[in-house]
Amino acid sequence: MRLKDKITAITGAGRGIGLAAAELFAREGARVALLEIDDKTGVEAEKLITRAGGRARFIKTDIGDVDSVQKAFAAIEDIYGGLDVLYNNASVFSSRDDGPVSKISLQTWHRIVNINLNGLFYCCKYGIPRIVKSGGGSVVNTGSSASVMGIPGCDAYTSTKGAVVSLTRSMAVEFGQKGVRVNCIVPAGIDTEMLRESSTDNPDFDAKYFFSRAPMGRFGRPGEVASLALFLASDESSYINGAIIRADGAITVTPIS
Repeated sequence: MRLKDKITAITGAGRGIGLAAAELFAREGARVALLEIDDKTGVEAEKLITRAGGRARFIKTDIGDVDSVQKAFAAIEDIYGGLDVLYNNASVFSSRDDGPVSKISLQTWHRIVNINLNGLFYCCKYGIPRIVKSGGGSVVNTGSSASVMGIPGCDAYTSTKGAVVSLTRSMAVEFGQKGVRVNCIVPAGIDTEMLRESSTDNPDFDAKYFFSRAPMGRFGRPGEVASLALFLASDESSYINGAIIRADGAITVTPIS
């Protein structure tokens, strides 16, 4: 019960890493607000967790819409009375539409920036004051291998994920004295729907081939990232603030031809 009675909000909680984290957090005693844009996966996630004996509530949220985010965090306060943990998991990667800056359409650039960067900003803007009000807690952000290394062909995505790392460090300094720790997980090669869709959308990118040549020779599992998020959300990481932690099987430090 490492998160016993902690009020947690997880974005993109309907599938992939977000769902794995929601299930794990609930098993560890948290009350979980499932912030998810898709009605079907959001409802299914709530049913899955509650049937297993956990406490979860689906709150339909479009993190790229500031009004939707504001309403979601107001709902969390109405339902639970506060907030202890914010896990900014949701983001979008569009290999079909993204590309070099010289070729990305303005529509694609603004859409990816709005979800991956503005969305995280909106959630922090309305979530962190509630964590402060509750006496402090944890914010866990989600970067990417694109946060720490150059990756061609996805400049919009890379830009947002680099910004998430910088924003994490700034917020860690700004809110640490108010009892709010802000850290960032940098995952790569996690076997999620988004990774599989990126390979399907872009025939030039064979994810299975690439990650089979990585040091651990396999994809990561959503639960492996969720376990790291649990640690950062819990009091076990009480002196960890402003950290950028890679969960990538050493992919980002190994040259792969």
